Amino acid sequence: MAEKEKMLDKIKRVMKLKGQIRNIGVVAHIDHGKTTCCDSLLAGCGMLSFEKAGEQCFMDTKEVEQERGITVASADVNMVHEFKGKEYLINLIDTPGHVDFGGDVTRAIRAIDGALVLADAAEGVMPQTETVLRQALKERVKPVLFINKSDRLISELRLPPEKIQERFIKIISDVNKLIRDLSPEEFKEEWQVNVKDGSVCFGSAIDKWALSFPVMEETGISFKDIVDAYKEGEEKLKDFQKKAALHETILDMIVKHLPNPEEAQKYRIKSIWNGELDSDVGKFLLKCDGEGPLVACVSKVIVDPHAGEIAILRIYSGTLKRGDTIYFGSTGQETKAQQIYVWKGQHKYPVENVPPGNIVGVVGLRGVGSGETISSQKDITPFETIKHLFEPVVTKAFEAKDPKDLNKLIQLLKSKSREDPTLFVQINEETGEHLVSGLGELHLEIVEDDLRREDKIEIKTSQPIVVYRESVAKKSDIVEGKSPNKHNRFMFTVEKLPDEIFKMFEEDKLPETRVKKKDEEIIKKMEEAGLSRDDAKRVKELYKNCVFIENTKGIVHIGEVIEMCLDSFEEVIDAGPVAKEPCMKILVRMTDCKLHEDAIHRGPAQVIPAVRAAIKEGIAMADPILFEPVQTIRIDSPAEYLGSLSKIIQGRRGQLLDMTQEGETVVIKAKIPVSEMFGFTDTLRGETEGRAFWFLVDSKFEKLPKSLQEEVIRNIRARKGLNQEN
Repeated sequence: MAEKEKMLDKIKRVMKLKGQIRNIGVVAHIDHGKTTCCDSLLAGCGMLSFEKAGEQCFMDTKEVEQERGITVASADVNMVHEFKGKEYLINLIDTPGHVDFGGDVTRAIRAIDGALVLADAAEGVMPQTETVLRQALKERVKPVLFINKSDRLISELRLPPEKIQERFIKIISDVNKLIRDLSPEEFKEEWQVNVKDGSVCFGSAIDKWALSFPVMEETGISFKDIVDAYKEGEEKLKDFQKKAALHETILDMIVKHLPNPEEAQKYRIKSIWNGELDSDVGKFLLKCDGEGPLVACVSKVIVDPHAGEIAILRIYSGTLKRGDTIYFGSTGQETKAQQIYVWKGQHKYPVENVPPGNIVGVVGLRGVGSGETISSQKDITPFETIKHLFEPVVTKAFEAKDPKDLNKLIQLLKSKSREDPTLFVQINEETGEHLVSGLGELHLEIVEDDLRREDKIEIKTSQPIVVYRESVAKKSDIVEGKSPNKHNRFMFTVEKLPDEIFKMFEEDKLPETRVKKKDEEIIKKMEEAGLSRDDAKRVKELYKNCVFIENTKGIVHIGEVIEMCLDSFEEVIDAGPVAKEPCMKILVRMTDCKLHEDAIHRGPAQVIPAVRAAIKEGIAMADPILFEPVQTIRIDSPAEYLGSLSKIIQGRRGQLLDMTQEGETVVIKAKIPVSEMFGFTDTLRGETEGRAFWFLVDSKFEKLPKSLQEEVIRNIRARKGLNQEN
């Protein structure tokens, strides 16, 4: 207990020191050793037994993580490291590697300023390495590189020192290419990782050693010494662990090469906060100033069985004190910070106050969701919405076995969707089922497991269902919607959104927003994408890859009804007329309207049904089509199974995109519809005797083949209990 208090005292002291904080995420492809690496770092800081490090998987706090051997949720820890006579607080987040939990990585990245990127020395840069780097660089998070599992090159592949060096050079080159391709313009060269300056190190997290070029120069250790240490046995390896301790090398690299909050916020705030940088609040945020108003962002919400909901916050300005009154940026809801915690894996310790630049847990923010802006000011401009790379594409119906648990299930699902915004929960009014959509089969399996194991509720689930998207192929004629009282009429056309605008949505160059005033930046981007200046100025909403343009002229009361029109537009985009699936790539144009003079006759009950019906009719006239989710995957397999792999891909409506052979291994890139991916892992294992593995590279929606459109629509409508007559 004394040791815990000692570490807590250190954390409390160092978190107040300017320039001596580092907010770091450990990111990598699945099974590249993130959690094992975190164990060794904790052991080096005296927070974990050195002998147990690497086996305990201390940051895997869920039972299911320990059982399956994978991280499914990010975990936070605060540790203190001494470098050149100064103490530094390392706020570290261990993130999942499996693509189904990529949403957790995205949310963690909002809280950090630097990323420790791991790459397996034998496997090199893999698809998820690129994905996590893309996520980090998009939010201006600076990377350093640790080449892990270097022992595999010696013990498994038996490579000589010169071949080991060649392998390292290849991995570094691949990572630098990704940094150059994915970084914002100003960091493409500045953030390149470099052997000589020590922003790259290599080692073995399981064996608890790591080396960088500066450490090799300082200690005189060579590549040959590493190979010899493994050949000479355990005693020599233990000696080597002392000379090149993993935690010293990596934490020194983190302190030296990754920015403190004061440095990082100068360039990060510009891209993650929507407010005026010249305002008082903007200046406090750019300086990470503790004297300003409290402004923080929720990166994660967890439910603790004892404390209840705990919001994990990154504080960007101001000082958070226990008992402070704070507000939600999205709703203005008032609440209090009842408790503030720092973390040591699954253990938490209360603190009284926290200055800016730190990551802490807060109890009392009831109903808060991930991505929420928290402030001591009621009218704060919120942070940019946290955008996830992939959308939910697989759905299951959840049902309580015991009807008495119905309300409990609803509350638990709502809570889980707040914790994880990539989990989409809806009640199907026709069937009474609770539909839960996630990023993949495993994502939903873990939700089921949590409900049964942690929440003690018995549930039944359906077979996985694919989420489709509705769109249109041509432009409709003008359609008219009449209000129920017949006093108001609204005229619309519906058409396919131009490809250039859709591409801007995909590349995150356009925000999802209602345009309250003439936003010159949005107008400029719309013009670049081919819209006329007049159309660009009349864009009223950008919503889920769809656009609403108001082209009316001389309508006196249009300002009083436009928000209701946009509400109706959102309703249709959320559930289209063809099969009540979400819509995409649609442009709705309001061409004219006739409104009653008296406001009492043009309220929501009159406007919303009329606009909704008109937009639906416009979609029906514009040649409606379905898009299906299609995954681009990479398969690594022994070359002898190439024939079997080709048959599997073709048998699942797949398309072979690329194939390369590296020695005895063949690497295949293919596209397969998500509807054909169920059971894919088991089939792959069976056909290749368990020797082939696949990884997700990308996920997009593509037009469903014409021959399947009618059948799929009919099946969806039958499943949802909708009338088969369109």
